[in-house]
Amino acid sequence: MQLFTRILLFLAAAISLSAAAQMPQGKYLEARGSKVAVILAHGQGLDADSQVVSPLRKAIHTELGFHTLSLQMPTLPGQRSPELFHAYASTFPDAYARIQAGIDFLKKDKGVERIYLMDYSMGGRMTTAFLANNPDAGIVGYIGVGLVAGGPEPLNTNMNLRKVKVPVIDIYAENDTDAQFAANRKAFLSERFVQVPVAGAKHHYRGHEKQVVEAAISWLRKQEQR
Repeated sequence: MQLFTRILLFLAAAISLSAAAQMPQGKYLEARGSKVAVILAHGQGLDADSQVVSPLRKAIHTELGFHTLSLQMPTLPGQRSPELFHAYASTFPDAYARIQAGIDFLKKDKGVERIYLMDYSMGGRMTTAFLANNPDAGIVGYIGVGLVAGGPEPLNTNMNLRKVKVPVIDIYAENDTDAQFAANRKAFLSERFVQVPVAGAKHHYRGHEKQVVEAAISWLRKQEQR
């Protein structure tokens, strides 16, 4: 009888472990008791604790008390070129899998109920494509910083955003080509889709991190008050 009980306990533990979702590669800040999280995706050739995503993941965790999970997204070696840009399309299935793994980890392991998706630059191409192709993924809102368009699907952020139905904040550098891409998104403006220019900023946003953080946190607060 004792052996039978031990077997049952072993099987129960095995089932529990198999049901758990493993944390994907990246930088995670836990917010015990919070039901809200933000998943972040970095830019081309960067990492989970690099420009734009690093100050955002830390500030959102500290000021709002949300879980933040900054994913390590797929990167390709080589100098920036049209060929490398188009080659990134081959990494999108991997990117989708990483985003989904982040969603599963937060919901299954951390009890999160509301997940926002935030990205920067190439991360924006990946995440908007994910949202366009996975409308039932459970994402409740989207924060884009330095969204760049151009190119075919799934690389074209603006084309992807036409299919995205969740609330969106589009934060862009006013003094760079980011503003040109953002101008083409003005047709999307509505109560659900808002734009915030960052005066004086370039695409790297160095020296303007505070404005980006303030815009994102203000928008998140409004979303959570609805």
